[in-house]
Amino acid sequence: MKSFILFLLCSINLLCTSGSALHAQSTPALNLTPHLFVADDGREIQTELGEFVVPENRSDPDGRQLTLRFVRFKSTNPNPGSPIVYLAGGPGGSGINAAKYTRYDLFLALRSVADVIAFDQRGTGLSDGPPEYPGFWAVDPSVPMTEATVKPIIQKATKQAAAFFAEKGSNLSAYNSNESADDLNDLRLALGAKKLNLWAISYGTHLALTTLKRHEQHLDRMVLAGVEGYDQTVKMPKDQQELLTTIDGLLKADPKTANLFPDFLGDVAKLLEQVDKKPAKVTSSHPMTSAPIEVALGKLELQLILSWSLRGPEQFASIPLGVQQMLAGDFSSIAPYAIYTKMGQFKGMSMGMDLASGISPTRRQLLQKQAKNTLLGDAINFPYLHQYDALMELDAGKDFRQPYPSKLPVLCISGTLDGRTPPGNAEETLKHLPNGRHLVLEGAGHSDPLFLSSPRILEIMEVFFSGKDVKNERVVLPAVEWVLPQEEKR
Repeated sequence: MKSFILFLLCSINLLCTSGSALHAQSTPALNLTPHLFVADDGREIQTELGEFVVPENRSDPDGRQLTLRFVRFKSTNPNPGSPIVYLAGGPGGSGINAAKYTRYDLFLALRSVADVIAFDQRGTGLSDGPPEYPGFWAVDPSVPMTEATVKPIIQKATKQAAAFFAEKGSNLSAYNSNESADDLNDLRLALGAKKLNLWAISYGTHLALTTLKRHEQHLDRMVLAGVEGYDQTVKMPKDQQELLTTIDGLLKADPKTANLFPDFLGDVAKLLEQVDKKPAKVTSSHPMTSAPIEVALGKLELQLILSWSLRGPEQFASIPLGVQQMLAGDFSSIAPYAIYTKMGQFKGMSMGMDLASGISPTRRQLLQKQAKNTLLGDAINFPYLHQYDALMELDAGKDFRQPYPSKLPVLCISGTLDGRTPPGNAEETLKHLPNGRHLVLEGAGHSDPLFLSSPRILEIMEVFFSGKDVKNERVVLPAVEWVLPQEEKR
């Protein structure tokens, strides 16, 4: 009897400790080498290039392996905090590449708190991922598109791309935010760190939130700029309509533009109606051959181009003038981009990640309702939903998109003129984060302005990552510098 009880106690102890033991055994080996990091402007700094290996698909540990890489900027703090890991957006952006350009000084500045790691997620930059796909989807450029005519073309091409990746031994089902979140925990293990800080932008915030759901106990703090929540991969038409309305209001309130653009919203509506009745034709350059090619621009094509321009003021400052010029028959301002409404590439990592994140039925119903009552319809999501319907089996499921309550300290950063990840995304996400804070940038768009439009942003990030509390705050940026007609400039 004694031996049986001893056996039982040992078995219970083994069950309780086997998880951590197996975890320890699976700690990836870390390879670090000295690395001279050269920024785009020629500045140099000595860093470390790190790499470690993970399974491409953790449900198949004997399958393909991926080598993931990062650059570590060593901390200048004698008592550094948890490593700060930068997560690029996209999905598909390279963290290492991001550190080379306009955000280089941010990487250096945050070293005062901890090591800063520019991480290339699976399938990006220097890290391994799916092979390059040589194909693309394309329609006849001389014929205006409609959702009905383009849908079967995109879906067929999407399935062909998925088959290509599978034939090459790299199934798209391995490229999802759950796997990437586990990659981050493996990075933590490889570094020998108890916890990580996450510094993320756009899709990177989606990955950070997924990591919070899967590895909360191993996270310290998170900064999320341009928030993409669990069920926010697909953008809402109402947000784009509200941004167009805001632009209209800004133009009317600015003495320089009030008389020049008295009815921006009306001009956009007239332009879309005009090209719907009589498509415009422009000459563009084929991206592969550079040969001139005639492109027909109907309503959908114009909706796409206008939607692309709503990232932020840097992009849409020229749109009011451009819309007026197009109403007068001059489409030269958008001619270089026209061909890109007719074709698109397939990137395995990007496609896999977005399709896995998916959309809830409730959000999709709301999207369809909103699209009917907005100027740009659902152009912002084109061609995503066609691809999603073609490969619905990649969807990570409804549990993936459920909110996750957490007391982890989180700082969200939003721009009021961000046409990709509006402040409402962060507000919805913060409902489940009682220790979350919100820095709102009045007048900032997507991407760089969320970090670089005011020195106050870095100040707050440094305080936050150092472990101190910050308050909700609004920073007012300079007014939009609109592009005006030449005679007005003179």
